[in-house]
Amino acid sequence: MTARTRKRLYQTVGACFTAAAFLSVYTPIAVILALSVNDSLKAYAWEGFTLRWYADLFATDVMHDPIMNTLLVAILATLIATVLGTFFAIGIHALDKTRRTRMMVLNNVPVVNPEIVTGISLLIVFSLLGFTLGFHTVLIAHVFFGVPYVVLSVMPRLKKLDPNLYEAALDLGCTRFSAVLRAIVPNVATGILAGALMAFTMSIDDFVITYFTSGSEYMNVSTWLYAAIGRSRSFTPAAYAYNAIIFLFTIAAIIFINSRKEKKEREVRR
Repeated sequence: MTARTRKRLYQTVGACFTAAAFLSVYTPIAVILALSVNDSLKAYAWEGFTLRWYADLFATDVMHDPIMNTLLVAILATLIATVLGTFFAIGIHALDKTRRTRMMVLNNVPVVNPEIVTGISLLIVFSLLGFTLGFHTVLIAHVFFGVPYVVLSVMPRLKKLDPNLYEAALDLGCTRFSAVLRAIVPNVATGILAGALMAFTMSIDDFVITYFTSGSEYMNVSTWLYAAIGRSRSFTPAAYAYNAIIFLFTIAAIIFINSRKEKKEREVRR
């Protein structure tokens, strides 16, 4: 086999693996988008184009509570996790190398830990503490797994900062807390934003941990869908519309962020 033939073979195999990866990722999304405009109650039958499921999503109360629960927990968990994660990252960065490494190992445990293990562990802890499962336990759980993502997003930005910046702020009359807020936080704002977006994304689509910590009275969209699919009478194709809206909103946000980034890069080059 010649070098050119071997190169073509590698390129073909690589293209096949790439195509398979894209198909496995985007095929379910394409199916959801198609079902959201399918004028049929049956997922396997196409009966024409319609937007009535989008109208039902906002006009009926079937998914109102699960959607509000999902958004409320995601927003609150993101805000709390972003604040805690930012200050945790600043504190970890201030440690010596050995302690910093140990703290980062502890921080990464919830990230690499299987969600089912985290969910069961939190369920056991809440049960031992006598907590009634519901909104507050779900919020605590989402903050718990959101904080590590914020820390991981902020730490690289902290490593790029001038190590004398904090001391300079103190010399200019700032208190320790105001020095952190005025000198450090603005310079790691992009990392904080990235961590907040990651925490929000992880919270709004979580199922496993929410399932174990929500109890029977509280449901977000994912746990509601799981229960509704088992009871076909309560399932509505408006769920397809909800997922399509989330997907389109995500795409719009990515395009907006990338366009802003490219615009700033062009301004810097000028």
